Amino acid sequence: LLALATFLCFVASNAHEAYTALAGLETGITLLFLLLYLFRLDAKMRWLFWPLADIFNSVIAALFLLVVCLFAIIVKSNKGTLAGGVLGLILLVLCVVDTVLLCKKISLARPRRRNAPAR
Repeated sequence: LLALATFLCFVASNAHEAYTALAGLETGITLLFLLLYLFRLDAKMRWLFWPLADIFNSVIAALFLLVVCLFAIIVKSNKGTLAGGVLGLILLVLCVVDTVLLCKKISLARPRRRNAPAR
């Protein structure tokens, strides 16, 4: 929801296209991961280690959000751009927290869980 609010702030304020594109892209990717986990598609598509893909997404999003939102706050062409930049920085913090929690949760050394009980 925070990514969507950031996107809407940038769209409403007619901010630079890069701000809007990044916020929209992050909103879309977050929605895709939400649907992936909601419909349990991660269990059906076992060829990719989804928590690692989620960590990779969070790290890349945090780096891009850091640059774009700092530019949006520094330039602050209007109040909508400033609000989008601040919301984007809050989203950046949530991406970092997500990365840390996922890194603590997964371990690459142990085997993955099975869907069916072992015999």
